[in-house]
Amino acid sequence: METRAKSALALCEPKNSNLSALSLSELEEVATCIRKRILAVVSSNGGHLSSTLGAVDLIVGMHAVFDASKQPFIFDVSHQAYAHKLLTGRWEEFDTLRQFNGISGFCNPRESMYDYFVAGHSSTSISLAVGAAKAMALRGEESMPVVMIGDGSMSAGLVYEALNELGDKKYPAVIILNDNEMSISKPIGAISNYLSQILTTSLYQKVRDNIKKILAKMPDSATYLAKRFEESLKLITPGILFEELGLDYVGPIDGHNLELIVATLQRAKEMKKPVIIHAQTLKGKGYEIAEGRFEHWHGVGPFDVSTGSSLKKSAAQSPTSVFSAHLQSYLSDEKVVGVTAAMPSGTGLDRLIEKAPQRFWDVAICEAHAVTSMAAMAKEGFKPFVAIYSTFLQRAYDQIIHDVGILGLPVRFCIDRAGIVGEDGETHQGLLDVAYLRSIPNMILFAPRDNATLRKAIDFAYACNSAPCAFRYPRGNFVLDDNEIPASDFTLGKAELLRQGENLLLIGYGNGVGRAYRVYEALSAQGYKPSLLDLRFVKPLDKETLRTLLKTHSHICVFSDSYALGGVGSAILEFMASEGIINVALKSFEIEDKFIPHGNTKIIESTLGLETSQLTEKVKSFFKD
Repeated sequence: METRAKSALALCEPKNSNLSALSLSELEEVATCIRKRILAVVSSNGGHLSSTLGAVDLIVGMHAVFDASKQPFIFDVSHQAYAHKLLTGRWEEFDTLRQFNGISGFCNPRESMYDYFVAGHSSTSISLAVGAAKAMALRGEESMPVVMIGDGSMSAGLVYEALNELGDKKYPAVIILNDNEMSISKPIGAISNYLSQILTTSLYQKVRDNIKKILAKMPDSATYLAKRFEESLKLITPGILFEELGLDYVGPIDGHNLELIVATLQRAKEMKKPVIIHAQTLKGKGYEIAEGRFEHWHGVGPFDVSTGSSLKKSAAQSPTSVFSAHLQSYLSDEKVVGVTAAMPSGTGLDRLIEKAPQRFWDVAICEAHAVTSMAAMAKEGFKPFVAIYSTFLQRAYDQIIHDVGILGLPVRFCIDRAGIVGEDGETHQGLLDVAYLRSIPNMILFAPRDNATLRKAIDFAYACNSAPCAFRYPRGNFVLDDNEIPASDFTLGKAELLRQGENLLLIGYGNGVGRAYRVYEALSAQGYKPSLLDLRFVKPLDKETLRTLLKTHSHICVFSDSYALGGVGSAILEFMASEGIINVALKSFEIEDKFIPHGNTKIIESTLGLETSQLTEKVKSFFKD
């Protein structure tokens, strides 16, 4: 057995392993060694665990039946695709998972030709498959896309827009629905299992196709019973939704039965039409501690494999936990409501959902719906708080404009994970929200500098009943410790001068205030006398304070955890241009115009020149010039 296990392990390592030649027992051994490799690396590096362990058997089956060099493998979100990485030449490199200059925790074509698309946001896979299938049809190819999508991703409207076209055009595609959380349709015991296996056989497909051909040639009066029979067959299987959309449905099958997986995929491949394969899997499969519906095992930091205990040292209270705790203090006001989109624990809204489930909701991966539904609640006189990560709020941009902004409805946007987020990389960096929200009329944008002012920001948002507002806060900790600078209340459109100096003005926004303050301390120790301003509001700007300061300062340096293009520095430059101020030099130390890769946040910041020593030298050089 040990020799055979070693041979199976060796099959995992070469580029694009040919699993089609393996026996069932060898495929099972491959799956076992892949799980061990994933567990060893994720327990050391952190990453996505339970979902990717649950998908191993399905991915091994995909590689056993399809050739990934000829048929695009399209993974939705793709954090469940670690097995795919290991089967496509990245076995040794897998040690660098999510590390700076290492392999990504998601699929990325720049990393491997076997990764079809960058995928960090959900529900895009079937749309991509439709596009790929169209291209193949135009080129006259017999190939087809192979998709894996989780049941959670099926909550987004984009999926059904794609399925609607796919069912109409009938492009060949195999879509594996990895059901590891909630059953989209509950299987009906032995009958359903039996029918699911029947549906994979060529006999069933031929019989059904022949019945359809016969029915097409016969009058309705003669086909009534046959039609009723086919409709009844659909009703006792859980795929009626997909069948009505025009797709063939198979399932549910056991997503850990490799023999059944391979047989089902092989049959779907031969059907040459759009097929949904509904596979039920267990999250955390193979690591008993994580098996089941435990949200905290979805994304993990380093942990002890034997006990499951985290190896991370306890950190200071995070902005997310501060937000959650302080918003709970407003639960006595029955007008306060809130929503998140599939991130209840990530945004801290889980505690409010638990305490007031009739007023706080997780609407699944439906950011657009979350925003529009809260627009209606604001119109009805409620005080809605929308807690969504910066990168995911991008998905609701039209709704923010059309349903909130135009009417100026007082929806409060609580933007978590603003700034650099680290190991999740370019699809998750929260760097665009200042730019994409600043251009929206009626929008108020402000930001706290630490946990203490985050509480003040929530107080301001609660009282903001005349317009939509948005405030941002980072993943991890603020640069500033609580009350390192005494906290004060927010006043609409008012900045706060923290230190009075001369000639050189350091302006910070949000977490950028902490960066500016560290530079202020370094410069002061070297004999400089800069001023320090917490801008607080990027919209509306405190024009009065800026006018006053620009009369006495020749150089301005701007700090914010957002892109420079369209960011805080841009807003101040626009103001200076409108005022005709031409004798003041401004330099932004916001993020440069490029997508930021994954890696440890401190390392990423260093490569971007955002360490205090680096910023201090840049400011000195700018001031001297």
